[in-house]
Amino acid sequence: MGRGFSFTEGPRWHEGALWFSDFYTHRVIRWDGGSFRTVCEVPGQPSGLGFSPDGDLLVVSMLERRLLRLHAGVLEVVADLAVHFPGPANDMCVDAAGRAYIGNDGHVNPLQPTVLVRVDPDGTVAVAATDVVTPNGVVLSPNGTLLLLAESFAGRVSAWDVRPDGSLTNRRVWANFGVPRLAGTLSEARKQALMITDGITLDATGHLWIADAAGSGVWCVAEGGSIVDHVDTGPYTAYSAVLGGDDGRSLFITAGPALDDIHQDGRDQSVILMARVDVPGAGF
Repeated sequence: MGRGFSFTEGPRWHEGALWFSDFYTHRVIRWDGGSFRTVCEVPGQPSGLGFSPDGDLLVVSMLERRLLRLHAGVLEVVADLAVHFPGPANDMCVDAAGRAYIGNDGHVNPLQPTVLVRVDPDGTVAVAATDVVTPNGVVLSPNGTLLLLAESFAGRVSAWDVRPDGSLTNRRVWANFGVPRLAGTLSEARKQALMITDGITLDATGHLWIADAAGSGVWCVAEGGSIVDHVDTGPYTAYSAVLGGDDGRSLFITAGPALDDIHQDGRDQSVILMARVDVPGAGF
């Protein structure tokens, strides 16, 4: 659907358009069915995206470990996350009240658990969950009572119930893809994982589309881990996906070279793919 990007990530469908980050050109890009337009540039490398209740773009500045807001054309700092994040900030979801849940890469050599944080609309930062491994793709159910988190190098998706104040409770494994133990290093974890659970998107039946950063495409999975559907991304490795389009049945996929072949110099190596699926996204 689109090519010529450096490394696409963080796709969101919002107000009739696809929004996504292009890591190494430091851009947030919007596509409304016509041309691809740069919305803003984030020097600290954009990652997770979301939107405040009043419609402002929220964007994670990955290397600066900050949450930013684009207001009246100017990027403002909402919160500094560095005290909580040992590694680069990563993906994000935002609830209807404007609370943002944000993960980070943590320590990877050796691989160690880290935290998921919650940033309230006033910029207050709280630890939402501990003992999570490379917390990555994160989504909320349409009613905001369930949070699902992809723990990439643990090869699983974890779930929490969300209290009215935004705090998380009742943690459990939603789906597990065969990592028997926490590996010592990133390379060991990659060898163990049947699936590297990266970006995720929820459909209207409660199934989860999971981009597999190990290279096998995008999988639609039911709670417990049974496979419902699959999209083969051919020579590209999928890193995230979102359901959108007019009817919610277009699966937009951010994809590029395999993990070992990624260049960080801004070269043309990444694409946006689109597949039609049977079940619309949650909330459509």
